[in-house]
Amino acid sequence: MRFAAAAGALRPTAATLLLFSPPQSRRRLLLSLPFARRRRHSSSTATVAEEEDGIESKAARRRRARDSPEGLLRHQLDMCSRHADLTTALRLYDDALSTASPVPLSLHHYNCLLYLCSNAAASASDPDAARRGFDIFARMEADGVQPNEATLTSVARLAAATRDPAMAFSVVRRMAQAGIPPRLRSYGPALFAYCDAKDADGASQVEAHMDASSVVPEEPELAALLRVNADNARADEVYRLLHRTRSLVRQVCDTTAQVVEAWFQSDAAAEVGVDQWDPSKVKEGVVKGGGGWHGQGWLGKGQWRVGRSHVHKDGTCQRCGERLVCIDIDPSETHNFANSLCELASKREVKEDFLTFQNWLRRHGPFDAVIDAANVGLYNSKAFSFSQVNSVVNAIQKITRSKKLPLIILHRNRVNNGPAKAPYNQKILESWRNAGALYATPPGSNDDWSAPFLFNRITVRLTFSGRGPTLHMPPPYSIVIQESEDGTWHVPTTTGDDIEKPREWICATRKKSK
Repeated sequence: MRFAAAAGALRPTAATLLLFSPPQSRRRLLLSLPFARRRRHSSSTATVAEEEDGIESKAARRRRARDSPEGLLRHQLDMCSRHADLTTALRLYDDALSTASPVPLSLHHYNCLLYLCSNAAASASDPDAARRGFDIFARMEADGVQPNEATLTSVARLAAATRDPAMAFSVVRRMAQAGIPPRLRSYGPALFAYCDAKDADGASQVEAHMDASSVVPEEPELAALLRVNADNARADEVYRLLHRTRSLVRQVCDTTAQVVEAWFQSDAAAEVGVDQWDPSKVKEGVVKGGGGWHGQGWLGKGQWRVGRSHVHKDGTCQRCGERLVCIDIDPSETHNFANSLCELASKREVKEDFLTFQNWLRRHGPFDAVIDAANVGLYNSKAFSFSQVNSVVNAIQKITRSKKLPLIILHRNRVNNGPAKAPYNQKILESWRNAGALYATPPGSNDDWSAPFLFNRITVRLTFSGRGPTLHMPPPYSIVIQESEDGTWHVPTTTGDDIEKPREWICATRKKSK
């Protein structure tokens, strides 16, 4: 929720800010629209009149483009893309190049063809797909059709499918040189191809290029980098990447967890580390980092004892007895995040709307809690429930320090239409308005912003039962990768949710020295 996240960013109160993001995805509403009135003149009559006047309307131009050979080919290739039908797409392409009835090919045509070829080459479903894809790209360049990011990403995928990571990487560099901003998907083919080839140096070059382009890796990319560096016994790089994963990923999926476990169980992991270290420097690193990690390198020596564990509600690992900590949000990080979020919201939203929200928040805030009312109102419900939201509002009000109603973010359409018109719901809305707690986001605004890492410690999870809402308060420790002062590591996984089933953690420890 853009406005809800921005509310926290404008007045960051790490100890009390609460965000609600129930796991149920938002439902789409299908609106039945009345039939349009029949125009006084039929479309054919209007078209004739337009042609007689020598004026072509936009609708007529669209019809002409759609019914042209180029338009028909575009539609057919779109259908091929939808159904992953490379065979038909290549036949249409060959027919378009025939001298009997040639069809000029546009960027969209070429992108559909290259997308299909790259998919087939990556899945090895067509042994000739890569060759055809490269031929099509060569024809595109010969025709003078300028590629875009989607084009070059498909070419990079073709190169990766032929196990040529260097070529895939060169395509990304060409993209950057041409002023086309690469995206994460642009780097994927080269990065994964280097990792599959166990070329850690090549993968590191791709990662560095991503950083220079301000492209942030996600868990699959981080897992691949961890794996290739672990396989090459590059302990320092594994250490760095574990911390990068800590900062970018809250919990790791099972695939990543297996990579982490394999590293700690390896001979290379057993050999790295120091028997003695300076506790004061380690402590200094912990304080500087906000807790939960020190960044001083591998501590300890010898084989690691690795296994899955659960964490007691007080934060104690049930396998090694280590107590996990609550990681503070660095004030400068919070400030930078708030500024970045506000800047991004101003760009993505109508600026006047966001400024209106800022002014409203200054008049009515601060708030101890923020509720994403759309998600709460649709949680386990086919229709939006105002009473369900109100029950959560009341529950939150009881536990906050100020006993003030939380900030309720809800789209203006839900405030003015549908169930909102019912008398009982009108009373609920009026009580929120009178308390200065309801902000209705304007049409065109997206209320789905989130900041999972920063709000890790201040997110309250929500479940409903016949007795009403149950608020699951954050644990007294942070659910992120933690490195202790004696060198022990704990990595949270996505197995378990800490409500119905305890979360599994990877616990990696070894002989403790000083």
